[in-house]
Amino acid sequence: MKLTVFGATGRIGGHVVQQALDAGHTVTAVVRDPARLGVRPHRALEVVPVAGLAGPAPLHVALDSSDAAISAVGPRSRADIHVASSATRGILRALEANGTRRFVAVTASAIGPIPADEGWLYRRVPIPLVTVLLRDIYADMTVMEDEIRRSATEWTIVRPPRLVNRPLTRNYRRAIGGNVPRAGSISRADVAHAMLAVLDDPATIRQAVGVGG
Repeated sequence: MKLTVFGATGRIGGHVVQQALDAGHTVTAVVRDPARLGVRPHRALEVVPVAGLAGPAPLHVALDSSDAAISAVGPRSRADIHVASSATRGILRALEANGTRRFVAVTASAIGPIPADEGWLYRRVPIPLVTVLLRDIYADMTVMEDEIRRSATEWTIVRPPRLVNRPLTRNYRRAIGGNVPRAGSISRADVAHAMLAVLDDPATIRQAVGVGG
């Protein structure tokens, strides 16, 4: 499969690129600064530098002949409040122009509903606290999800809880159409694995998929 990865220099995007290459895919990594791509040169890897993702025109080359696109774009800090929605708009316009149908993006579990069987402690302490502290970022991710749902793509949104830097385990839970209860954290490597895994799963098309350890 030929994949285009947006946000390839990010802490999830780098894992997506490496795992996709390891799985035998051909990868186009869309980056602002190629020097920040923490992946070794590979015969199946093409690196496409772009100044930004908001405008679709520069993305056409990166999407040429791609079977699917994965977006690991997200805020690096509180200063990047609107990066998720603005970048996604540009990506979606480019996908439509190029005829690339399959699209996978990452947001956060705080955007989704609280599971019916969620524990009392999670409901009362970490969930409300995180939602308040990062409300501006989550508000922008909500806009991003709305844009994706209105698109003509065969989309999947992956929603992880707190992200940590740990090795790939493949030992995580997922919930199609909801969030995973009592999921305190998940490694960025496992989120990347989940994003690649849904590509071939028709049950996840036009669904939000919660993941968690």
